[in-house]
Amino acid sequence: MNPLRSYKETQIKTATPGKLILMLYDGAIRHLNQALEDLSMEHRQYDSISNSLIRTQDIIAELMISLDFDRGGEIAKNLFGLYVFMNRRLLDGNISKDKAPLEEVKTLLTELRGAWAEVADKAGVSTGSTQGGGVNIAG
Repeated sequence: MNPLRSYKETQIKTATPGKLILMLYDGAIRHLNQALEDLSMEHRQYDSISNSLIRTQDIIAELMISLDFDRGGEIAKNLFGLYVFMNRRLLDGNISKDKAPLEEVKTLLTELRGAWAEVADKAGVSTGSTQGGGVNIAG
C-alpha cells in the first residue's frame, strides 16, 4: 500500500467533523489553484485543467452532502445555494477555460474556509481526539 495514501486515510478517519470540513475546503482550493496554474501556462494542458476542476466540483458536492438542514436551518440552505452557484461557475470556467469564474469561486471558498476555521476553533471542533466519520476524500 502507498504510504502517503495510507497516511492521508488515517488522517481522515481520525479527524473531527470540523477538521474534515476544513480538509474539504483545503482540497477544493488546492485543486482550483492547480487548474488556475495550468491555465496560466503557455501550452495549456486542458485535460489537467478539466481534471482539477472536476475534483474541485466533487469536493463541493461532498460539502453539499455534509450539510445538516435540520440543525443548520437557514445557514445550511444558504450554503447549499452557494455551493450550487460555485459548481455552476466552475462548469462555466471549465467550458470556456476562463479564469474569472474560477477566481470568483476561489475567493468564495477561501472566505468560507476562513469563517469555518474561526467557528471551529472557537467551538473547539477543529482539534481534539473525537473520531470523525470514515469519509474517503484521499483519492
